[in-house]
Amino acid sequence: MSTPFFQPSPTVIKPYALMDLDDTLFQTQRKIELWDMPTAAADGLVCASVNKQGEPLSMMTARQQALVNWLLASTELIAVTARDTQEIKRVTLPFSSWQVLTHGAVIVQPNGGVLSAWQTKMLAVLEPLQDKINTLADRVHGYNQAHGNLLKLTLHSDEFQVQTKTQQRHIYLALKHRQKDHQALQDFAHWLMAEAPNLAHDFYIHSNANNLALLPHAIHKRHAVKFLLDHYLDPARPSFGFGDSLADLPFLQLLDWYGTPNHGQLHDKISYNQPI
Repeated sequence: MSTPFFQPSPTVIKPYALMDLDDTLFQTQRKIELWDMPTAAADGLVCASVNKQGEPLSMMTARQQALVNWLLASTELIAVTARDTQEIKRVTLPFSSWQVLTHGAVIVQPNGGVLSAWQTKMLAVLEPLQDKINTLADRVHGYNQAHGNLLKLTLHSDEFQVQTKTQQRHIYLALKHRQKDHQALQDFAHWLMAEAPNLAHDFYIHSNANNLALLPHAIHKRHAVKFLLDHYLDPARPSFGFGDSLADLPFLQLLDWYGTPNHGQLHDKISYNQPI
């Protein structure tokens, strides 16, 4: 008697779902309209994140809600996001597994504690770059003052164990254009590379629509996800993930399967537009 190819089982192995968040599982109302997303009637939207004042900021469409509910019920959902340890608290989804935060600089364990083994590695990289990050911030301020103060700079930092004390260390710089002029952000990036030709020795630039980040080479979602896969996740369990950005692709390629939503930077890059 042959064994059936598939048998439903209450002990089925749940795959790991390593998911980018913003613009993958949810997005702002403005982007819902920009992308003309289906099942996006206003009375059916659900708040997925709030701003610093506790007001709704990002929303899930009905289809996104169905996807997230399926992920929570059928997989072990692992957030892999640029959001830092404070920003992730403004997401309303009920995370209960690992979280890869701050572009990979921080890994949070299922119990809510920071993974100290990874933080030690990150501190060793970030400590000698603190002065350079401050210098970069000064360059941004100088450029901004000369160009109408239209760039909004956020210096992302977190707490690290330095000898016997917990101290803040800068991780990366994030910029947005106040009037959402994406070309102005690109102009700044070109200016910075010309003004600081040695920048690429220590940092790389990630750009996606109205977001531009200046990050140390060691800070990347791929590095943190690989560390999780190699040391903490069960290799017998399958893994898949989604992300919207070109910067997500390196971590997605570590997984068994990966995909992207039908909008955003990665989708636009690979879209098939040949006529039939």
